Amino acid sequence: MRIPKLWRKARELFVLTLFLFVSALAAAQEPAQAMPIATQRTLLVMGDSLSAAYGLAAEQGWVALLGERMRHEKPDWRVVNASISGETTAGGAARIQAALREHEPALVAIELGANDGLRGLPLEQARANLERMIAAAKTSGARVLLIGIRIPPNYGPDYALVFDAIYTDLSKQHNTALLPFLLEPIAAERDAFLPDNLHPTAASQPKLLDHVWTALAPLLD
Repeated sequence: MRIPKLWRKARELFVLTLFLFVSALAAAQEPAQAMPIATQRTLLVMGDSLSAAYGLAAEQGWVALLGERMRHEKPDWRVVNASISGETTAGGAARIQAALREHEPALVAIELGANDGLRGLPLEQARANLERMIAAAKTSGARVLLIGIRIPPNYGPDYALVFDAIYTDLSKQHNTALLPFLLEPIAAERDAFLPDNLHPTAASQPKLLDHVWTALAPLLD
């Protein structure tokens, strides 16, 4: 009676060993799974209505279109749009520390100043606010793309010239990337704007995206 019991135990052990061997062989022959994608880096956009798709559906704005392009062309990046319609440089300066802590961006695009200029606010304050934002972003370890805007000479040509120079001067001083004028591709096209003559139409947003991309793409590598 002892021999059959030993035989059964040996047979069970053989079957278990064979099963483990076949499983290991099958696993070795399976194609290697793709390595997990590394944690995405974040582009944080701090802007005003020009970046918040004012008067449009959110997905029609150039920032949303940028997110779509990056999903296809730069999948290791994501876009966080922290733009607010009506935002001034003071508002951006007040918000940026919290935004940096929340999103931990590797790159910050700052598109602010238009509302300061249209309201005739003191330009030294606008410059100081933008400088605070640049310094905060760089201190956090993020690179900076400064996106400029130009204003009509409502408050005189000198005011407009000084306003325009803020972006160039700050970019040189703090060694940031620079897009001098966001609306450059459409500025002379009346049909490119909504009836308020200030905000681009949905059809204009891809042109803005392509324009921003020229300064942004080199920073994503």
